[in-house]
Amino acid sequence: MITRNQNAGIAAALLGLAGGLFAWWRYNNATPEEKARLKNKVNELGTKLKDTYTEVEDTVSDNVATLKNKLAKEQQKAADQAEKIAS
Repeated sequence: MITRNQNAGIAAALLGLAGGLFAWWRYNNATPEEKARLKNKVNELGTKLKDTYTEVEDTVSDNVATLKNKLAKEQQKAADQAEKIAS
């Protein structure tokens, strides 16, 4: 028995397949200028995506380094307090 969720998944897959076929047909019937314009657009989007990824990667790296420094300071404080208590 097919459930409602399975029907939705099948419908989404069929719509995706139909969209892909339409895009393929449009590309094959496009003029060379349209193909060049599409290629440039895809290249621009790829460049923007790569730049965004690099920015996010840098931000995450900076945040991790900051957290490591804070953790090291807290560990040192705890070690100092433990040493005071022990002596």
